[in-house]
Amino acid sequence: MKPTRVAAIDVGSNAIRYVVAEVSAGVYQEIESERVAVRLGTDVFSRARTFREETMDTAVAVLFRIRRRLDDLGIDHYRAVATSAVREARNGGVLVERVRRESGIHLETISGSEEARLVWIAVTNEVDFGDHRWLMMDLGGGSVEISVADKDGILWSESHTLGSVRMLQTFQEEGEGPPSGAAYQELLERYTHVLKVPRAVGEFRPTGTIATGGNIDALADLAKAPRDERGVARLPFSDLHGLISKLGAMTAAQRTSQLGLREDRADVILPASVVYERVAQLAGAEEIVVPGVGVKEGLVLDLVDWISDETGHSTRREHTIRSAAVALGRRFQFDEVHGRQVARLSLQLFDQLADLHGLGTRERNLLMAGALLHDIGQFVSYRRHHKHSMYLIANSELPDMSPDDVQVVAALARYHRRSEPKTSHPEYETLSKDDRKAVRKLAALLRVADALDREHIERVASLEAEWTDEGLVLELETRGSLTLEEWALRRKGKMFESVFGRPIRLEANPVPV
Repeated sequence: MKPTRVAAIDVGSNAIRYVVAEVSAGVYQEIESERVAVRLGTDVFSRARTFREETMDTAVAVLFRIRRRLDDLGIDHYRAVATSAVREARNGGVLVERVRRESGIHLETISGSEEARLVWIAVTNEVDFGDHRWLMMDLGGGSVEISVADKDGILWSESHTLGSVRMLQTFQEEGEGPPSGAAYQELLERYTHVLKVPRAVGEFRPTGTIATGGNIDALADLAKAPRDERGVARLPFSDLHGLISKLGAMTAAQRTSQLGLREDRADVILPASVVYERVAQLAGAEEIVVPGVGVKEGLVLDLVDWISDETGHSTRREHTIRSAAVALGRRFQFDEVHGRQVARLSLQLFDQLADLHGLGTRERNLLMAGALLHDIGQFVSYRRHHKHSMYLIANSELPDMSPDDVQVVAALARYHRRSEPKTSHPEYETLSKDDRKAVRKLAALLRVADALDREHIERVASLEAEWTDEGLVLELETRGSLTLEEWALRRKGKMFESVFGRPIRLEANPVPV
């Protein structure tokens, strides 16, 4: 079987990177990579918060060249993502459209949570997490993502606007070179005191600290930290502290001439190192594990996972979305047992009625997330909790989900009870035409599943769905009487009938308890 070639493009705040890999039997081999110094953050992390035309011209030209190179290499699949600079720029959408029109690359602006997820994928491929929890920090030009994770996924995550380029821009006087000296170092150290991770440390008690990003890789090299056979380094905290003193006493030009750093690394490595030190200090870390990977490696592994499944259904993506939804639900003290039961029943309905609804893997994952989170609004109040759920979800980040995906999940929570979707509802009207159709179908399934756990005690052990001329017949294995569930279904099943045109009938088969 011919190997598949994939590519990952990371449009960051300090550089544009790409990597090309060949995939065979679920394993990949890197065949080409490049880093191009395009500092998008210089424009955005200023008062203007806007890309200049010449900056966009440079970025588009680089991506045009990358696209031509990918064509020459015969790439089968690629994913291109942009992070904080494009995410925050007032004209970020203009750049994304120019890239699509002039290079043919579809550039996806991702959230900080998605950055953290991709880095987690890359790190777990290099570092054995064991049964421990780890504090992870991924520092880029515009932000630092701090997470607590284990081998199964991210348990907690926050994104802070303390990137290396952003901090340089904050303290660099207009028209002058990069700042240096003891006063500058003190400013950086005081500035990073806004970073707080007591909850992450106190609640989750991570046993180790992992750092990613080009600056920590450079710091590990400067400290001559030993690397294992996989290239993973361990940087003692004391060595990092010593490096900060050394770097702080040098100008950016001296760091280039004496330490061999690239110019676009020499000016940002001090603010980056101060952030790393601050987080490690808060975590009580004696050393920092440096795996030497980042977003682009996570992108490649995500693509490998996707193409390794003949159906194109990524089990890793499903697991990530489930874990993220549960983590968000726990933040708002949701009824996890009920959420998982409604998600289980919703997916059984979705899978068994695939020919009826005609929806795909994306919608299946959105239904799963919506089912898990449909009741989180009860954290605010039971009254109108469907609307509170919608608000909480719509204003949260869910890894591996686009902003449009998150809005669909929020809409599903909104419509799991009470009013059916109407174009007069802003949260529904702003969805795309296809997403509005999907929300109607998915909300109808969600209402049925929710009704079948009306008492929140998992009376339905399993279900078999059969679509007949008379309607939908649900054969249920039950634990005890379904009197309340039948009553709930008569009310909540009306949307299913209006969407699909036929009623629902239950056939209950009690099982021994």
